Amino acid sequence: MSNSIYKTPTPINEVVRSYAPGTSDRQLIKAALAEAKSQAYDIPMIINGKEVRTDNLVDLHPPHETKHTLGHYHKGDESHVKAAIEAALAAKDKWASLSWEHRASIFLKAAELIAGPYRMKINAATMLGQSKNIFQAEIDSACELIDFLRFNAYYMTEIYKVQPDSSSGIWNRLEWRPLEGFVFALTPFNFTAIAGNLPSSPAMMGNTVVWKPSETQIFAAHVIMEVFREAGLPDGVINLVFVSGAVAGDVIFSHRDFAGLHFTGGTNTFNTIYRKIASHLDDYRSYPRIVGETGGKDFVMVHHTANPIEVATALSRGAFEYQGQKCSAASRAYIPKSLWPAVLERLKVDLNSMKMGTTEDFSNFINAVIDKKAFDFITKYIDNAKNSTDAKVVIGGEYDSSEGYFIRPTVIETTNPKYDTLCTELFGPVLTVFVYEDDQYTDTMKLLDETSDYALTGSIFAKDRYAIDQAVKALENSAGNFYINDKPTGAVVGQQPFGGARGSGTNDKAGSVLNLYRWVSARTIKETFVPPIDYRYPFLGEE
Repeated sequence: MSNSIYKTPTPINEVVRSYAPGTSDRQLIKAALAEAKSQAYDIPMIINGKEVRTDNLVDLHPPHETKHTLGHYHKGDESHVKAAIEAALAAKDKWASLSWEHRASIFLKAAELIAGPYRMKINAATMLGQSKNIFQAEIDSACELIDFLRFNAYYMTEIYKVQPDSSSGIWNRLEWRPLEGFVFALTPFNFTAIAGNLPSSPAMMGNTVVWKPSETQIFAAHVIMEVFREAGLPDGVINLVFVSGAVAGDVIFSHRDFAGLHFTGGTNTFNTIYRKIASHLDDYRSYPRIVGETGGKDFVMVHHTANPIEVATALSRGAFEYQGQKCSAASRAYIPKSLWPAVLERLKVDLNSMKMGTTEDFSNFINAVIDKKAFDFITKYIDNAKNSTDAKVVIGGEYDSSEGYFIRPTVIETTNPKYDTLCTELFGPVLTVFVYEDDQYTDTMKLLDETSDYALTGSIFAKDRYAIDQAVKALENSAGNFYINDKPTGAVVGQQPFGGARGSGTNDKAGSVLNLYRWVSARTIKETFVPPIDYRYPFLGEE
């Protein structure tokens, strides 16, 4: 038995591949897309390492090509959630007692598998299942997921190194235990990397997990689980179930051994879950750890000294990459009157040049929104703006669902600082601009801060350093990730820990050591080498 203290490989962010014309990567991903579309996938749940199938089959379709069937998944019920919990609890002791370096090795191997033989497969699954172009998929399902796995292994060792001081004659130690019970990972559709990170980060710290992905992300979730199993993840450590949120919640949040929630999704859903957990506090073995990254109404604040071309470029990317379906997407901008004509002119040039269509055509910048529910919700607000007296559609506004759920990048200009689309999270390719008088910079920032309940991401564009400093201070609580002269999207693991407060979540900062602290419970151990043999203290002595 080795008694070595091991050093994990120092993580470096995975390099984003270009997939430019003429590259071998471009040919490989096109082949992977063709391969994925040439067959019909049968996707089972994975409970205790076993493939679980049911009679309830649900078809999977690309959002940009709704007439094509990718395959189907097997939808479960309450019994499968219970089986997943039982499997997680049965696996817990053996997994928690496994030496940390072996846990790290599994997920480091998973990272290498994604970086190598599974790269094109997971990118293709994300492109087809979630309608992401190749660049957005590469950033997400390859690079960010690889980074999460590598950096988390490194952060795990950093936590274990944290130890208290000791006085003479004693030895103080901290023991970093997994939580007592199982963790529930509830993951969203928009980022494959998040779907992989939410179950794997608690598991890396010795916890066992029940994982429910979004029903519109199951195609790529299936590949993630395939990678974990290929990497040697033991049975029962992560259990993948395909059930409705209500079914999962009814079983999980009333279970005595529920120990933690790792969540990314809508604010309303998170609030409902939080209340449900609170109603069962007396039932739990211990207080559950609740970690949630929720919605956003992310802003770009612009000062009159900003470069209008830089502003327009940031808005074109920040608002419309992946059809605005990012929690961090720029969905509202506050632009001074003197700059707005130049910004608008450049936005029109940029947005009118963006091609829209399938992910298999690499000339398309814009693809489809995720499903009909999202399509109907977003287009309702676009139609309302077309008919509004205090707002107007200045770019875009067209949409079509005959072949897929396509919405043109849309810019709404409003004179009402409380207009619906300045306040409501649309989660789609819609940017709302409020034009303010140049001398109202201070008042407009106050307005910005008070408009939304969210506080996820935001940015300031200015050349005037005093204006930048003023914005940094005035908007201190408006965003958990704040950007200076940059779009409010694109947080990189290990560089910009991600998360927000207020209605945007618990701000536990995925992509940093801070998140992993949530999945351990510290125990202090004090050892006294030579215990006292007399209760009396010196002050009791006689004069």
